[in-house]
Amino acid sequence: MSIPPPMERTSNPPVMQKTVEAYKLWHGALNSFPRLSRYSLGIKIDVIFTELIESILLAGYANHADKQTAIANASAKLDVLKFFLQVAWEMKCLDHKKYAALSSPIHEIGRMIGGWQKAMQIKQSSLI
Repeated sequence: MSIPPPMERTSNPPVMQKTVEAYKLWHGALNSFPRLSRYSLGIKIDVIFTELIESILLAGYANHADKQTAIANASAKLDVLKFFLQVAWEMKCLDHKKYAALSSPIHEIGRMIGGWQKAMQIKQSSLI
């Protein structure tokens, strides 16, 4: 008896899908971190990444009154993630190729979250 492959999740918002794709890239890059930094800076970045995914998930399910705060929290997590990825690159824990590969989806995630924030602001102003 074989186990069927996991079903593709297409119901997640595009920002969640992009973030999970970026996390998969990160997870591959973590294996090449120098041992000394893997269990400090590497784990720190990993935790921030998973917290970002959690923040986006919670923002998607938040009620209207709490959604703006939840999206702002996800945006702040993304900014912290960018900072620590840059530190890892500056410390040469991430080579230029891996940093560039991570930077592209991270930048797009930022644009998606920013668009989400603007849409919520427009929706909020139309309710007034």
